[in-house]
Amino acid sequence: MIDALAEWWQNAIMVKTQVQIPDSLYREAKRLAEENEMSFAEVVRRGLEEIVRHHPPGRTNRRVWHLPEPFDMGRPLAAEDQWTALSHE
Repeated sequence: MIDALAEWWQNAIMVKTQVQIPDSLYREAKRLAEENEMSFAEVVRRGLEEIVRHHPPGRTNRRVWHLPEPFDMGRPLAAEDQWTALSHE
């Protein structure tokens, strides 16, 4: 009972904010909300809760990742104008 009350109180005080997200992500979130009969705001809240759960306070990166240096992979196996068609085979 106390846990349920604490969760209700945590969700009762909310901050209204604005975010900018790519159009495709917005459309997918709206689709998810509709399919699960929930609001867009609920989808966003649940997504944020999930990412926060995976990144608890005090967690630090052990090492910094850097993009590897490019290297020559040789001559392409197909012409660039054929890539799309070949990717659908």
